[in-house]
Amino acid sequence: MRAVTAHARSARVVELRPDEMRARLPQALSVYVRAMGYPDGTDRHRAPMWVEHSLRPGWRGVAAINPDDRLIAVSYGYPGSSDQWWYRQVRDGMRRGGVPAARIDELLADYFELTELHVDPTEQGSGIGRALLLRLLEGVGSQRVLLSTPEVPEEANRAWRLYRSLGFDDVVRRFTFSGDRRPFAVLGRPLPIEPPAVGPVD
Repeated sequence: MRAVTAHARSARVVELRPDEMRARLPQALSVYVRAMGYPDGTDRHRAPMWVEHSLRPGWRGVAAINPDDRLIAVSYGYPGSSDQWWYRQVRDGMRRGGVPAARIDELLADYFELTELHVDPTEQGSGIGRALLLRLLEGVGSQRVLLSTPEVPEEANRAWRLYRSLGFDDVVRRFTFSGDRRPFAVLGRPLPIEPPAVGPVD
């Protein structure tokens, strides 16, 4: 386990209003680009989409802020809807993966999409990701939460360990979204997340 930095230990987890998210968007997108290993310039292309997301009904956001008032982790999401790109992509992926139509309808009937969850690489391993995820989902009224995460060999990274430790199960595996060649997994679990599901993770 990596040593926890002083900033990570003293970071505070805060809820973000949509206007606060937009004010901190450069910091949030910088964390996103570094955490995902995307090339420089990705933040400029993603910014309009993140702004549009923040205007959706039911949007919720949280962040970890260090003592220097720098955003070091961010997460947000919103209720899923049939008119959204992600909904259509996942529905098609489940259909092509052989998921029965009744099961597809059940999974997509009432869900909260955990759209983004990113921790600055210099602060990973400190428990911030878990704290943000739990704070974001606290009080969400949807029946379940769904998310997508890149596939990695043997699920061997911190994101996968976090999701598995919180009881996320497979919905679709090795799925390719339009415009991205990497395989993703779509994971989900019922809400709320009860305390017994919360355990240690590195």
